[in-house]
Parts: sequence; structure tokens; C-alpha cells
Amino acid sequence: MRKYCWLLFLVLPVFAQSQGSIGSWNGDETVFYAQTKQMNQFFQRFNGEETIQGKQLYPGDPNYRDPKARKKYLNMLFDLSNPAISNDTKFVFIDETLNKKNPVFLDFHSNGWFAEVAASFLYKKEKVNLILYLRLERQNGGYKWMFSNVYFDRFESWFTNVNDTVNVKYFIHPMSHELDFMNLHKVFKDPVNLDFYLERNYEPDMLALFVMEMKNGNLSFVSVNNVKFHVFQVPNWYFEVSYFNRNEMNSGWLISNLLRLTPREKKDLLRHYTHVN
Repeated sequence: MRKYCWLLFLVLPVFAQSQGSIGSWNGDETVFYAQTKQMNQFFQRFNGEETIQGKQLYPGDPNYRDPKARKKYLNMLFDLSNPAISNDTKFVFIDETLNKKNPVFLDFHSNGWFAEVAASFLYKKEKVNLILYLRLERQNGGYKWMFSNVYFDRFESWFTNVNDTVNVKYFIHPMSHELDFMNLHKVFKDPVNLDFYLERNYEPDMLALFVMEMKNGNLSFVSVNNVKFHVFQVPNWYFEVSYFNRNEMNSGWLISNLLRLTPREKKDLLRHYTHVN
């Protein structure tokens, strides 16, 4: 679980889950329409399928997916207050996305993106924070959000010794089978150190633990705190989308983090988060 935490926490949650207000808007429709207020609108603007006035475009319209309009929209879809995304990086990303021979378009129903939800729960009467990962899954001709993984530091702490290579105290003797494993009682008398006995490279199923604790009544949901999205659909790139609630044109759902990754890095990271190969 810790292998990819460098990416998971690159950007602190900045989403304020209050989308019903646009601040002190005084009738300036330019600001209102410029805001990317919904995630499906982000997809449409990224693809050049919506005008800045909010009019949806369809195939056959001369402005549908127009490269010049897309270049303008893509620049507007970045959080311009974020100094971590350099202009040079944005330029290369946009240039590769608008490649004349093979332009890149986002697909809302593809597995190449997913949601990260930071939420509060009660764990044995103590308020704790968990991160839930959800992805879209097709069913009965439609789509729905499904849990694909979870991160909870308590679960993580139960498996800190899985890959231990220096322990000489906690082990099951290689000849134990000749004694019908009668020495197992010593292992189970000390459950705190049980993770020493798990096979090397074992990866615990955190989602299964989450479901078990919920069903046993040890975990109960309190509230959603922050939401952001991870997008892997642009070749050689990965970016995060977060919500910025501010009274200006550069607001709403915007790209808050952008990284260049190799196909292998993207595949490993996607599998780590969502268990999708």
C-alpha cells in the first residue's frame, strides 16, 4: 500500500463540497458560464464538445471538437493558482493532447479514471478518516459507481511486518509438518505479531477488511469531506481534478496536479488503486 503513497498525497485535498453557491456573483454571466461546475462538463470542455457559454456541441457542428477552441478550453481547465504545474509542462501536455494525427479525447465511461473520496467514519466510537476509491461499472445498459479500494491507516498498521527479512524470532519451523503443525498454538497466542507469518509479498485486501468492519458494526459512515478524480486516459500522462469554489472564471472542476508517467507506471498505479489490470 505504501509503494505509491508519494503520488496519493502529492496534492492536499482542496475540494469544498459546496457547489450550490458562486460567491458574491452580481449578474456577471461571463464568470458564471466560465466556471466548470460539473465533472461531465469538464469532460465536454476537455473534448471541445461545449462552448464557453455552456452550449453543448454535437457531431456535425463545425465547432464540435475544434482544435483551436480545444486549446483555449484546455488552458482554462487548469488551476492557474497552482505554481507546481509549470507553463512548460502544460504546453507539452496540451500539444500532445491536440496532436493533429491522433488527438486525445476523454471518455466518461472508460475505466481510465476514478474518484477518490475522503470521508469521515466512526471506528469503534472514534472519529477517523478514510479514503474511498470508486470507479464506474457498466450494468444493465447503464453505469453506476462501485467501490474499488479503500485506504485506512489502521488497516495498514496491521501488516507492517509482511515483508520483514531480518526477523529471527517469529517463524514456523520448516519441519513443523512432521509434528502435524502442533506448534501453531504459539503463533495464535500472539495475534499482534501474526503478520510476521504471512508469506512474503502478500498484499492485504483492504476493501475486504472495510466491508467486514462495516458489517460487524465497527465502522459507521459520518460524512464526505473532499472529492477529487484521477485521470489516466491521456497517453503518457496522469492528472488529478479537484473542485475550487471561488468567485472567478478559473473555478469549479480544474486540473490540480499533472505528471508525466510511463505506461508501466500508469498501469501499476491504476492497479494499485482500483485492482484493475
